[in-house]
Amino acid sequence: MSADKGLTHVAADGTPTMVDVTSKQETLRTAVAVCEVVLPDSVIDAFGTDDGMLVSPKGSVLTTASIAGVMAAKKTHDLIPFCHPLGLTGCDVDLALRGNIVEIRCECRVVHRSGVEMEALTGASVAALTVYDMCTARSHDIEIRRTRLDSKTGGKKDFHRG
Repeated sequence: MSADKGLTHVAADGTPTMVDVTSKQETLRTAVAVCEVVLPDSVIDAFGTDDGMLVSPKGSVLTTASIAGVMAAKKTHDLIPFCHPLGLTGCDVDLALRGNIVEIRCECRVVHRSGVEMEALTGASVAALTVYDMCTARSHDIEIRRTRLDSKTGGKKDFHRG
């Protein structure tokens, strides 16, 4: 692999590297990531719902997962080796229970030279893992699926999933 193949995190000699963003403009950058957690009926039956919220013996699953997602988004640079440390100016992690599917949406915002896609993806993923953790006592038949970037703005190119 080499930089001539268009890989941003690979130097000309093939070594992994952090992208140098020194010459980029600071702009408002946003990203939205989504994913789903599919819960078996046994989890829904065991925890029930209270106004659309899963309530386990550990507390509100969706509220706890939202907090975990925000915390994770803020720490993305500690988890992904070449991510720049970003002082997020905003991060919203929203979870909704629709039938037996928890829909997760994480939106991150920053004024910076680097985008926030990885922060949004990390926030959504950790929120999903938190739902799994809080529900696993009732079933291991929980599926996390469809984790993806939905949109990003700022920087060279905007992206919006069709």
